[in-house]
Amino acid sequence: MMVNSLSLCYHNKLILAPMVRVGTLPMRLLALDYGADIVYCEELIDLKMLQCKRVVNEVLSTVDFVAPDDRVVFRTCQRERSKVVFQMGTSDAEQALAVARLVENDVAGIDINMGCPKEYSTKGGMGAALLSDPDKIEKILSTLVKGTSRPVTCKIRILPSLEDTLNLVKRIERTGIAAIAVHGRKREERPQHPVSCETIKAIAETLSIPVIANGGSHDHIQNYLDIEDFRQATAASSVMVARAAMWNPSIFLREGLRPLEEVTQKYIRYAVQYDNHYTNTKHCLCQMLREQLESPQGKLLHAAQSSREICEAFGLGAFYEETTRELDSRRAEVLARTPAELEEPAEDTSGVIKMAVKFDRRAYSPQITPKMCLLEWCRREKLAQPVYETVQRPLDRLFRSVVTVAEHKYQSTLWDKSKKLAEQAAAIVCLRSQGLPEGRLSEESLSLHKRKREAPDQDPGGPRAQEPAVPGELCKKPFVTLGSGDESPLEGW
Repeated sequence: MMVNSLSLCYHNKLILAPMVRVGTLPMRLLALDYGADIVYCEELIDLKMLQCKRVVNEVLSTVDFVAPDDRVVFRTCQRERSKVVFQMGTSDAEQALAVARLVENDVAGIDINMGCPKEYSTKGGMGAALLSDPDKIEKILSTLVKGTSRPVTCKIRILPSLEDTLNLVKRIERTGIAAIAVHGRKREERPQHPVSCETIKAIAETLSIPVIANGGSHDHIQNYLDIEDFRQATAASSVMVARAAMWNPSIFLREGLRPLEEVTQKYIRYAVQYDNHYTNTKHCLCQMLREQLESPQGKLLHAAQSSREICEAFGLGAFYEETTRELDSRRAEVLARTPAELEEPAEDTSGVIKMAVKFDRRAYSPQITPKMCLLEWCRREKLAQPVYETVQRPLDRLFRSVVTVAEHKYQSTLWDKSKKLAEQAAAIVCLRSQGLPEGRLSEESLSLHKRKREAPDQDPGGPRAQEPAVPGELCKKPFVTLGSGDESPLEGW
């Protein structure tokens, strides 16, 4: 039996609840800033985590758990090391233990979700589905308590009867867990149903381990003082806040709620600093704005398609540019310390014409891109269509492309975040080398407009615009991944 080497106290704590698509690193750090004592990550499924590799991200100073498709499933940092609880969705004790051992050195606690009523959780026997299988609950929790070095907890909903609920929680306590979080609603109930403070109180009075009360956002918690009132009403050791914290994480601040403008700006800064995916950032901001989504700023947020555009909508464009430059500088420093054989791909660059250029979408018309301009020029000159060959660097998963036109090769010396951007940059190098227009908004693109009029049934901006006219004619080569060969290819368009 392993001894829990890290003691996380669950008495008299303010806790950020696990929330899908909300409890990512920026929100957790913001909650800590505003006074939360413990923060839970969103529920992460055991099978998905078991596919991940643990990666130390020197650029962001984070630890990332990265899926085979290169998506970061879980990201954490030293700042929350002693405060973050990893919540897992599982229905299998051995799989749960394998995940716990994967993450235990980077988190403060392990929690099993036994309360989520949503289909994506219950269909695999996870979440609230576990409540009908006490034997499985006992096996999962006992296995984790004995096998991991971190304190183990679980989060449940109440059962139809008080007697059944008390029998279940007593059985759960005997597994040796450190605390239990109780959402005071039944599996079929939703936020509009009243939370049962009486049932949570009965549980707290029955058990000797800390009970964490949850479910008070709709009826009870609108400000900091309400959190203590809810704790007293349930006789719980601690309180876990979900939606009230999602709407404004400064709910944990003793001095009272901070203006939403301040909160959203702090959130966006964390999102940019830790390279949070813009879709997740956008989702969380929408939850905060709520009734303000129809305001001019809300409409800009709704239309945003990148972190840059989100920052511009909130007056943080300069911050985005500065932070991006700083991260690029850190990335360069990391690469400079990397052995030469890992830093550069094993490709023949002799005779390649190079320029340091990037493709900035904002500088080009949505209908006209450098690749389209290059393709048009090749057709007009009766040349073979451009051939793109793209490589991915394993160190940071960035891309660089070489385009071959009339037996000459062209390449940008800068690496890009996607295959599409890398190919556009290579096309720019070729066009500029030849003194040709590249489709910038400031240029006249008469030839392209003329061609569009001649073939109105063809969409030059469509995803297959560069397909060869003759079947079998080579237009593009797939990119190759450098390194061990176990990286997943990305789509070409």
